[in-house]
Amino acid sequence: MTRPYAEVIGDPIAHSKSPLIHGFWLKKLSIDADYRATHVTADGLADYFADRRADPAWRGCNVTIPHKLAALDHVEDRGDVRATIGAINCVLRDGDALIGTNTDAGGFYAPIADLDLTGQPVVVVGAGGAARAILFALSRVGVGRVTILNRSPLKGAALLATFGLKGDALPLSAKLPSAALLVNTSALGMTGQPPLDLDLTPLPDDAIVYDIVYAPLETPLLQAAAARGLDTVDGLQMLVGQAAIAFELLFGVAPPEGCDDELRALLTQ
Repeated sequence: MTRPYAEVIGDPIAHSKSPLIHGFWLKKLSIDADYRATHVTADGLADYFADRRADPAWRGCNVTIPHKLAALDHVEDRGDVRATIGAINCVLRDGDALIGTNTDAGGFYAPIADLDLTGQPVVVVGAGGAARAILFALSRVGVGRVTILNRSPLKGAALLATFGLKGDALPLSAKLPSAALLVNTSALGMTGQPPLDLDLTPLPDDAIVYDIVYAPLETPLLQAAAARGLDTVDGLQMLVGQAAIAFELLFGVAPPEGCDDELRALLTQ
């Protein structure tokens, strides 16, 4: 019998740490299954899902850049994700059906769940699939005005309207407003991408800077925030948080407890 497996798909995908995370948990729990990374282009997305639908060993996949929106067209949307977050990052098998869901919102919020963001101003950089999940989470905790910085301000304005958030949509070149939380949801700062060049001076001393990029782990944005003495949240925290939710969905058991430090050491070596 073929071993069950799951995977992460994207373009590019070589940088993904998801196989390390899921592989670590599978080994800890002595589960006889695999988790791998698979390069899938936009043109190959439909064929990918058709092939996997026919493979009984396939448990599902995580979905990363740039497929979080497009993958919705190839799966069932039983949780009405299209009408809420509008993007998926996880696909699960249910018999012959493929079900799309999103674990990014929960993964993003987990590291900052102890903060009281009620009525607080927030800045979000980017307006892609990850931004949608993050704005969804922020809308649920009652944040104040949200400023979206994006290459296309019109796209940012549409997202504010989608999630019922008050605020402004500005170009990336705009001056950073004061905010309690700054979140980079874009690929800027990722290995092979231009850095996210922001003047952090307008942020108050108790602001938090959160960068969901994890390759490199210490992005130029987080370096600049640390130099200013600001608290930071790196991309590994969201990555592991969303992966924990996905792991339980894919393999039917929660990740092992008490080994977060060991996992982080593995991911940062």
